[in-house]
Amino acid sequence: MSDEVINIPAAGAKRPVLDESSKKITVLDQLREVISQEVTRPDIEIAVPERPGVTVTFSPNISNDQLKAWRRSSTNKRTDEMDSIKFSCYVIGQTVTGIYIHGKLAMDDDGNVITFASPEMLEMTGKDRPLPDAIQAFYGVDPHLEAVALKVLDYAGYGDDVEMGDPTKG
Repeated sequence: MSDEVINIPAAGAKRPVLDESSKKITVLDQLREVISQEVTRPDIEIAVPERPGVTVTFSPNISNDQLKAWRRSSTNKRTDEMDSIKFSCYVIGQTVTGIYIHGKLAMDDDGNVITFASPEMLEMTGKDRPLPDAIQAFYGVDPHLEAVALKVLDYAGYGDDVEMGDPTKG
């Protein structure tokens, strides 16, 4: 299989007019187009179980470097044990894109989206630190923190099964 080649005439000469058959898009052209597109996953919305009418949106676009940094920051240096609640709070706090109540996005008086680091959230929760304190106070139940973090990571693709193709089929 070969790409179609178009000979370009010397400067000043007219370019040939391409007919419909020469405008075919090759497999290589298609591959170039697909690879040039940015790969992102859409935001996901997760209800807060103990807060009726409240949902939170998250961006599941998480790089491996981010994941490693969150794990490192959640690990006790002396015991080398990871704090699963702190890790969950990193995932939640770093991926949140919006907090909704009854379908309306929570925003401050200046029109900024409220997140766990917003002064308003810290005031509402009575906490000084967004992570893990305000996030824990917002969710209220630690198992929900882990469940939300796992769901975000799952949507990011860290829980995906990758199917192997048949190498004999081309």
